Amino acid sequence: MFTFKSSMTTIALLVSAALSPSVLADTSVIHAGELLVVAGEAPLKKQTLVITDGKISALKSGFVAASNFANDAQLIDLSSSFVMPGLMDMHVHLQGELGPNNDSEMVNMSDADTLMKSAYFAKKTLMAGFTTVRDLGSSAEQSYALRDGIKRGWVEGPTIVAAGSSVAVTGGHGDVDGMAPDLMELHTAKTVCDGPYDCRRATRRAIKFGADVIKITSTGGVLSDTDTGTGQQMADDEIKEVVDTAHSLGRKVASHAHAAAGINAALRAGVDSIEHGSYANEESIKLFKKGGAYLVPTLMAGDTVVNLAKTTNFMSPEIKAKAIRVGGDMIENFKRSYKADVKIAYGTDSGVSKHGTNAREAELMFEAGMTPQDILVSATLHAADLIGKSKSLGTLEVGKVADIIATDASPLNDIKELLDVDFVMKSGKVVKQQ
Repeated sequence: MFTFKSSMTTIALLVSAALSPSVLADTSVIHAGELLVVAGEAPLKKQTLVITDGKISALKSGFVAASNFANDAQLIDLSSSFVMPGLMDMHVHLQGELGPNNDSEMVNMSDADTLMKSAYFAKKTLMAGFTTVRDLGSSAEQSYALRDGIKRGWVEGPTIVAAGSSVAVTGGHGDVDGMAPDLMELHTAKTVCDGPYDCRRATRRAIKFGADVIKITSTGGVLSDTDTGTGQQMADDEIKEVVDTAHSLGRKVASHAHAAAGINAALRAGVDSIEHGSYANEESIKLFKKGGAYLVPTLMAGDTVVNLAKTTNFMSPEIKAKAIRVGGDMIENFKRSYKADVKIAYGTDSGVSKHGTNAREAELMFEAGMTPQDILVSATLHAADLIGKSKSLGTLEVGKVADIIATDASPLNDIKELLDVDFVMKSGKVVKQQ
């Protein structure tokens, strides 16, 4: 006789089976011709990588049949490809690209337009093989919305570590410039500050509204439309207050810095990375190594602004002069820092350069003398360490998030392979496959 009790037992068994991990698990199996599990180590030949629910669950030698892992496992054949962790760019600006229409776009584009455009640039970046980025300076609300939308799966893009608006001093790089006074009043961020206590407030505000990392501008910048140079602009006590406040609230600090005085002040204060580092001197190198901060060189930015200064007319005379001088000097300073074993994390300043061309930085690093192995370390292991995500990102070890890319041949033999990424998996989901 069929009773209510037996009916409930049957339903319970069916529900339990339906919810069991083996039934619910989403499994993909990659056959990799060459597999770089950890940058800096030798790649492995003919490997099987198993991805379950967005994470790497197994690594096996040889090409093991997908059915060995799950009845409905998807086989991804990359047996003729070089497979490696997703690349990570530690310095991007996803809300725009440098060009002659920047001023009109600021006036004519709504916040919603800006968000849509940044989603477009984020997708281009992901398709280029960059599965994680640090966005170091954007309109805060839109930047955080994009970050969160990608995390929730609403739109496709790289994982974003977002700074929002920079903590910058009045009139310095990171504040608005080159506009009518009423427009400058309208567009001045509430993270612009003066004096250590006001900069403490600005840092706390940035974190309150969603900043994952604090970006400061300790020196002038090339693209500030003002004749204030590239020397130190944020005072030592202001920098120190920002760093201490950010660290006390669990946030790292990235400092835009060109001139040696500003680089050294930021390093003495304990920043976690120096962006650009164009004029790092011997003291800078000692401070880098003493404190363990990373250099994010952004050679693409220098290369881009030099070319634009020489071939276009939309830059002001002040910007052109700075672009040609600083952009031309960045390479030699990078060479010196690399030879001195300063820790380097990959970063492009994309937004100055075009989004989706992020791998051009690897070419410039190689041309400056960096080995392909060290370049890949900078774009995976070092980048993951810089953002505090080494436990989940940066390698293809079991337990890590399945951010995976593939190229036709090994970038260890030809770094230009990174310019043409054929396969991209983000958190276990294939988003590009040729």
